[in-house]
Amino acid sequence: MRAALFDLDETILDRSGSLRDFANWQATEIPDSSISNTTLFVERFIELDQNGVVWKDKVYESLICEFNIKGYSVEDLLNTYLERFRDFCKPRHGALDVIQAFARKEYKIALVSNGKTPFQENNFQALGFNEFFDCVIISDAVGIRKPDKAIFELACKSINADISASVFIGDNPVADIKGAKDAGMATIYVPTDPQQEPCRFADKTFYQLSDLAAHIEANK
Repeated sequence: MRAALFDLDETILDRSGSLRDFANWQATEIPDSSISNTTLFVERFIELDQNGVVWKDKVYESLICEFNIKGYSVEDLLNTYLERFRDFCKPRHGALDVIQAFARKEYKIALVSNGKTPFQENNFQALGFNEFFDCVIISDAVGIRKPDKAIFELACKSINADISASVFIGDNPVADIKGAKDAGMATIYVPTDPQQEPCRFADKTFYQLSDLAAHIEANK
């Protein structure tokens, strides 16, 4: 049995767009005159987040100081993020088409994501793709992070898939693509930025998920 394993953030989840929408909402929900410039708040949120590398407690520490936010602690703002971010989660354009294309080719389908649990599970569930997935693996829950090849092996074992006949689809050249390649998988690189440097570990690269879906449909 072969499988298609997907990353979450910026692969099937439009994380950057979702985060921008959430930050804009949160800025308007904080009744503090210091956040008169919502656009600036959103841009600083995005900048401090560093594509998810920085956990939000550090982000909120900086935002509280920079915008002189009163009446809200780091914990207050962080809890709002944990509880409400899922409400703003939206799929990357073409994500459903790609997932369905693999499903029609009778691939087992799984999610392998770094991140915290249950936060990442909630974000995934908000996309509405559950029915297509046979397995969801989050690094925090299993104690293994990409690019460790063990997490890819665990995913394939969980759905009884042959890792050498399976493929990983992701946007991170190291955590996703190199990690999966080291585990013996085929790899498809789907960066969101057309200016992104080529990834030497990728078997194929697609900048638009719609192009990947068409490729899957055209091949066995």
